[in-house]
Amino acid sequence: MIKRVSRWLFEDVWGWKVSGDLPNISKYLIVVAPHTSNWDFLVGLLYRTITDGFNPKYIGKKELFVWPIGYLFRALGGFPVERSKNMNFVDSMVSVFNSNDEFITTITPEGTRKYNDKWRTGFYYIATKANVPIVKIGFDYPKKIIEINSPEYISKGVEETIAEYKNYFKQFEGKYPKNGVR
Repeated sequence: MIKRVSRWLFEDVWGWKVSGDLPNISKYLIVVAPHTSNWDFLVGLLYRTITDGFNPKYIGKKELFVWPIGYLFRALGGFPVERSKNMNFVDSMVSVFNSNDEFITTITPEGTRKYNDKWRTGFYYIATKANVPIVKIGFDYPKKIIEINSPEYISKGVEETIAEYKNYFKQFEGKYPKNGVR
Protein backbone atom coordinates (compact mmCIF):
# COMPACT_ATOMS: atom_id res chain seq x y z
CA MET A 1 0.00 0.00 0.00
CA ILE A 2 2.78 2.47 0.94
CA LYS A 3 4.64 1.59 -2.25
CA ARG A 4 1.53 2.17 -4.38
CA VAL A 5 0.80 5.55 -2.78
CA SER A 6 4.47 6.56 -3.09
CA ARG A 7 4.52 5.62 -6.79
CA TRP A 8 1.31 7.60 -7.36
CA LEU A 9 2.78 10.68 -5.65
CA PHE A 10 6.19 10.35 -7.33
CA GLU A 11 5.02 9.62 -10.88
CA ASP A 12 1.40 10.74 -11.30
CA VAL A 13 1.04 13.70 -8.94
CA TRP A 14 4.54 15.19 -9.13
CA GLY A 15 5.46 13.81 -12.55
CA TRP A 16 8.98 12.55 -11.74
CA LYS A 17 10.81 10.08 -13.95
CA VAL A 18 14.12 8.28 -13.59
CA SER A 19 16.87 8.08 -16.18
CA GLY A 20 19.58 5.46 -15.70
CA ASP A 21 19.79 2.38 -13.57
CA LEU A 22 20.94 1.75 -10.04
CA PRO A 23 24.04 -0.44 -9.88
CA ASN A 24 23.79 -3.99 -8.67
CA ILE A 25 26.67 -3.73 -6.20
CA SER A 26 26.66 -3.97 -2.43
CA LYS A 27 28.60 -0.84 -1.47
CA TYR A 28 28.72 2.63 -2.93
CA LEU A 29 28.46 6.29 -2.08
CA ILE A 30 25.73 8.35 -3.74
CA VAL A 31 26.62 11.97 -4.44
CA VAL A 32 23.47 14.01 -5.05
CA ALA A 33 23.33 17.55 -6.41
CA PRO A 34 22.04 20.14 -6.68
CA HIS A 35 20.65 20.24 -3.17
CA THR A 36 18.56 23.41 -2.98
CA SER A 37 15.48 22.43 -1.01
CA ASN A 38 14.12 20.21 1.76
CA TRP A 39 11.90 18.73 -0.97
CA ASP A 40 14.99 16.87 -2.23
CA PHE A 41 14.74 14.57 0.79
CA LEU A 42 11.08 13.77 0.10
CA VAL A 43 11.65 13.15 -3.62
CA GLY A 44 14.55 10.84 -2.76
CA LEU A 45 12.54 9.08 -0.06
CA LEU A 46 9.65 8.43 -2.45
CA TYR A 47 12.04 7.08 -5.07
CA ARG A 48 13.64 4.79 -2.52
CA THR A 49 10.20 3.56 -1.43
CA ILE A 50 9.12 2.58 -4.95
CA THR A 51 12.40 0.91 -5.91
CA ASP A 52 12.79 -2.74 -4.94
CA GLY A 53 15.97 -3.55 -3.05
CA PHE A 54 17.18 0.05 -2.90
CA ASN A 55 17.69 1.21 0.67
CA PRO A 56 20.39 3.86 0.89
CA LYS A 57 21.01 5.42 4.27
CA TYR A 58 21.40 9.04 5.16
CA ILE A 59 23.80 10.16 7.83
CA GLY A 60 23.08 11.85 11.14
CA LYS A 61 24.98 12.41 14.34
CA LYS A 62 24.32 9.60 16.80
CA GLU A 63 22.77 11.98 19.34
CA LEU A 64 19.72 12.32 17.05
CA PHE A 65 19.01 8.59 17.25
CA VAL A 66 17.63 8.42 20.79
CA TRP A 67 14.10 7.63 21.83
CA PRO A 68 11.51 8.73 20.70
CA ILE A 69 12.60 10.59 17.54
CA GLY A 70 15.44 8.14 16.86
CA TYR A 71 12.90 5.49 15.87
CA LEU A 72 11.55 7.72 13.09
CA PHE A 73 15.06 8.63 11.88
CA ARG A 74 16.03 4.95 11.64
CA ALA A 75 12.74 4.00 9.96
CA LEU A 76 13.39 6.62 7.29
CA GLY A 77 16.86 5.23 6.58
CA GLY A 78 18.92 7.29 8.98
CA PHE A 79 22.25 5.94 10.07
CA PRO A 80 23.93 7.25 13.22
CA VAL A 81 27.57 8.26 13.01
CA GLU A 82 29.96 8.76 15.91
CA ARG A 83 31.48 12.24 15.74
CA SER A 84 33.56 12.37 18.90
CA LYS A 85 36.93 14.08 19.15
CA ASN A 86 38.66 10.78 18.49
CA MET A 87 36.69 9.95 15.35
CA ASN A 88 36.04 12.45 12.56
CA PHE A 89 33.19 12.16 10.06
CA VAL A 90 35.26 10.71 7.22
CA ASP A 91 36.86 8.07 9.46
CA SER A 92 33.43 7.23 10.92
CA MET A 93 31.99 6.67 7.47
CA VAL A 94 34.99 4.64 6.32
CA SER A 95 34.54 2.48 9.41
CA VAL A 96 30.87 1.94 8.55
CA PHE A 97 31.70 0.92 4.97
CA ASN A 98 34.48 -1.40 6.16
CA SER A 99 32.37 -3.08 8.84
CA ASN A 100 29.33 -3.82 6.64
CA ASP A 101 28.99 -6.26 3.77
CA GLU A 102 26.34 -4.04 2.23
CA PHE A 103 26.11 -0.30 2.69
CA ILE A 104 24.89 2.54 0.49
CA THR A 105 24.63 6.10 1.67
CA THR A 106 23.93 9.53 0.26
CA ILE A 107 25.92 12.75 0.54
CA THR A 108 25.23 16.23 -0.77
CA PRO A 109 28.66 17.78 -1.34
CA GLU A 110 27.35 21.33 -1.19
CA GLY A 111 26.70 20.79 2.51
CA THR A 112 23.79 23.23 2.50
CA ARG A 113 20.65 24.07 0.54
CA LYS A 114 21.98 27.55 -0.24
CA TYR A 115 24.52 28.25 -2.94
CA ASN A 116 27.98 27.18 -1.84
CA ASP A 117 30.96 27.60 -4.12
CA LYS A 118 33.22 25.70 -1.73
CA TRP A 119 32.08 22.10 -1.66
CA ARG A 120 32.85 19.81 1.24
CA THR A 121 35.49 17.22 0.46
CA GLY A 122 34.17 14.41 2.67
CA PHE A 123 32.68 12.45 -0.23
CA TYR A 124 36.09 12.34 -1.92
CA TYR A 125 37.94 11.09 1.15
CA ILE A 126 35.24 8.59 2.13
CA ALA A 127 35.21 7.04 -1.34
CA THR A 128 39.00 6.87 -1.61
CA LYS A 129 39.68 5.63 1.93
CA ALA A 130 36.86 3.05 1.89
CA ASN A 131 37.67 2.13 -1.72
CA VAL A 132 34.03 2.38 -2.81
CA PRO A 133 32.67 3.78 -6.06
CA ILE A 134 30.55 6.89 -6.34
CA VAL A 135 27.22 7.01 -8.11
CA LYS A 136 26.33 10.55 -9.16
CA ILE A 137 22.62 11.34 -9.01
CA GLY A 138 21.27 14.63 -10.31
CA PHE A 139 17.85 16.06 -9.49
CA ASP A 140 16.40 18.23 -12.26
CA TYR A 141 13.20 19.92 -11.10
CA PRO A 142 12.02 21.60 -14.34
CA LYS A 143 12.39 18.31 -16.26
CA LYS A 144 11.25 16.24 -13.23
CA ILE A 145 14.08 13.76 -13.83
CA ILE A 146 16.36 11.92 -11.46
CA GLU A 147 19.49 11.09 -13.47
CA ILE A 148 21.47 8.08 -12.22
CA ASN A 149 25.04 7.53 -13.43
CA SER A 150 27.13 4.38 -13.49
CA PRO A 151 29.44 3.79 -10.52
CA GLU A 152 32.95 5.20 -10.81
CA TYR A 153 36.01 5.08 -8.62
CA ILE A 154 37.83 8.31 -7.96
CA SER A 155 41.08 8.45 -9.89
CA LYS A 156 42.08 12.12 -9.61
CA GLY A 157 43.04 14.57 -6.91
CA VAL A 158 40.49 16.25 -4.70
CA GLU A 159 40.44 19.65 -6.43
CA GLU A 160 40.25 18.13 -9.91
CA THR A 161 37.47 15.75 -8.81
CA ILE A 162 35.41 18.54 -7.27
CA ALA A 163 35.81 20.69 -10.40
CA GLU A 164 34.77 17.74 -12.57
CA TYR A 165 31.72 17.00 -10.38
CA LYS A 166 30.64 20.65 -10.30
CA ASN A 167 30.91 20.79 -14.08
CA TYR A 168 28.77 17.66 -14.35
CA PHE A 169 26.08 18.80 -11.91
CA LYS A 170 25.72 22.23 -13.56
CA GLN A 171 23.38 20.64 -16.09
CA PHE A 172 20.73 20.00 -13.43
CA GLU A 173 18.41 22.67 -12.08
CA GLY A 174 17.36 22.38 -8.46
CA LYS A 175 14.05 23.50 -7.02
CA TYR A 176 15.63 26.87 -6.33
CA PRO A 177 17.98 27.46 -9.29
CA LYS A 178 19.81 30.43 -7.75
CA ASN A 179 21.10 28.04 -5.07
CA GLY A 180 22.26 25.40 -7.55
CA VAL A 181 25.67 24.37 -8.85
CA ARG A 182 27.59 26.97 -10.87
